[in-house]
Amino acid sequence: MSSLDAFACDALAKLDAASLRRRLVSTERGPEARAARDGRSLVSFSCNDYLGLSQDLRVIAAANAAQTRWGTGAGASRLVTGNHPALVALEERLAAHKGTEAALVFGSGYLANLGIVSALAGTGDLILVDALGHSCLFSGGRLSGAEMLRFRHNDLGHLETLLAKHRGKAQRAMILTERVFSMDGDRAPLAEMMALAEKHDAWVLVDDAHGLGVVETGAQAPLEMGTLSKTLGAYGGYLCASQAVIDLLTNRARSFVYTTGLPPASAAAALAALDIVETEPERAARPLALARRFTARLGLPQAQSPIVPIVVGEAETALALSKALEARGFLVVAIRPPTVPAGTARLRVAFSAAQSEAQVDGLAEALLELHPGMTT
Repeated sequence: MSSLDAFACDALAKLDAASLRRRLVSTERGPEARAARDGRSLVSFSCNDYLGLSQDLRVIAAANAAQTRWGTGAGASRLVTGNHPALVALEERLAAHKGTEAALVFGSGYLANLGIVSALAGTGDLILVDALGHSCLFSGGRLSGAEMLRFRHNDLGHLETLLAKHRGKAQRAMILTERVFSMDGDRAPLAEMMALAEKHDAWVLVDDAHGLGVVETGAQAPLEMGTLSKTLGAYGGYLCASQAVIDLLTNRARSFVYTTGLPPASAAAALAALDIVETEPERAARPLALARRFTARLGLPQAQSPIVPIVVGEAETALALSKALEARGFLVVAIRPPTVPAGTARLRVAFSAAQSEAQVDGLAEALLELHPGMTT
């Protein structure tokens, strides 16, 4: 065995021992929140397709038409091969939706945050990140070379303490947070955070990956980032900001400059989905309503978003509960460290407009039987 393979096998053995090894499981997704695994039909509560638009025939038709007209790929980076009309149209619509001057589409949400943060901050600057922020926010901060500090989750007092202590030594400062936190489902106190940022001349970047179209009310940050792969059912990432910021990122964001552009079909799908988000408000409101139905039936605090965590503690417990639910026809995947802090393994229940009330009630009843006394 080579030293490389020995290293890999040793690392995998340690993951197995801690119940932290992950494996890819063949899964087919379909309409009405359905998923197929090992020949069994399951109701999925583990998907970020909050409005079910990846399965919407109007969105599929838009993607098919774009692919027939323009082909399957972009060919090269947008600065090399040219700025595709579908991407221009999508950026104009995203900017209008967020009320900003301009927008820039990236290959994914992760690539967007890598490029945004590292393009706007560098050596001599300060980055403050919510402790429960997504991995890509921390990756972008590390890539930038700026001093990066964590503030306690949604703790404005701790954030202000850090700003008071460190802001004066930094040339520029950024605050990175999420509108809806992906593993906890709670929301950032954006209005208060924006006021604090203005006081200390800091720029706020909001990762809106899990808020777009379903939880968008309230304060808007100067840097509104998000994805096309969740509510919009397509693929890609974006930033909405001022024209000057977008022009700068077009030149400086390495994950934009040096990567192939988004396929036209993805842009067309996102455009069609955005039409539905804006013209069917009752559909956009449904995921949060279902999440609140679920928390009410279980006696849990009212859901703030379509994401409800059921924290069980240890990884083994989360895996066992997930397996028991799958046996009853529900796909609710266990989330374990390092995605969440040690001792907080959980089931992350994600609600979609594609689910029915009966499906939501069925999951609630199963959880009450399998795991009484649950917490979030």
